[in-house]
Parts: sequence; C-alpha cells; structure tokens
Amino acid sequence: MSVHMYQASVPPLLRGLSILSTILRKVETHSDPQSLVHARLAPDMMTLAGQVQRASDTSKGCAARLAGIEPPSFADTEKTLADLQARIVKTVDFLNSVKREQFDGSETRTITFKGGTRTFNFNGESYLFDFVLPNFYFHVTTAYAILRHNGLPLGKLDYLGVA
Repeated sequence: MSVHMYQASVPPLLRGLSILSTILRKVETHSDPQSLVHARLAPDMMTLAGQVQRASDTSKGCAARLAGIEPPSFADTEKTLADLQARIVKTVDFLNSVKREQFDGSETRTITFKGGTRTFNFNGESYLFDFVLPNFYFHVTTAYAILRHNGLPLGKLDYLGVA
C-alpha cells in the first residue's frame, strides 16, 4: 500500500503548524511575552519569529511545489506574537486551499528552487522526505527549544500536541 503525496505532506504540516500555534499561545504566561519574539538559542541562529517564518515558508513551498503551482509570498514582517499567529493562519489557509488531486504524480515531479545562493533540484518524493519534513520539523523544534530555554513550562507532550 502506498501513501499519497498529499497525505504524506499536508496533514503532517497542518498538524505541526497547529502545535506551533498552541505553543505560541502559551507564551502569554511568560513574564515578558513580547521579548520572546526576538529570542534565539545562539547568536548565529534565527529568532523565534524567524523559526515561525521558515516553518511557514517550508509548508507553503512544499504544498505549492508538489501541486505544481507557485508558492505564495509572505513578507517576513512579523513583530508580535499576534503577527506570528496570523502568519500561521495564512499558511494553514493556503494549505487547505490546495486539493489532493493536484498532488497526483508529484512523487516524480521535478522540483527546482533557489535557496540563498544555491539551486536545489529534487524529484517530488526526495523533496518531501529528504528536505521538507526535516527542515519543517527543525524549525518547529527550534521554536519549541527557544521557548523552553526562556523558561516557558513546556514538555515533550506539548511538542507532540497531546498535552
């Protein structure tokens, strides 16, 4: 039995974004919630805002590229927790707009895109499993780690979405 590329991508991305949104709502319990938007684990790493933006970009890029459509462009202008939540909502809305049948045959579709100074080339299956999912979970995990590092009372069950 094979898994359809839509099923292997959109539902896990939606679930991860939902968990990220739930974790961000817990920031309101922090003594200085707004400061966490700019928090980072190390000087050379992205801030919490950057982690949310990259999780969003990875999600919408995945769905669009596998569906053979252009990914929507969102400016990285989020400065508040409300802005980050709105970004997640826009990303979820886009993912929900892409239809399952648009993913038909995407496992062999050629996926080419620029990232920084590099050009990436994949077939759809390796794009999803070797690039998108590891990249997406890296940014969601790093957002979790930034919040945990800054004293938010989060546990593994929060990350798994079953708390």
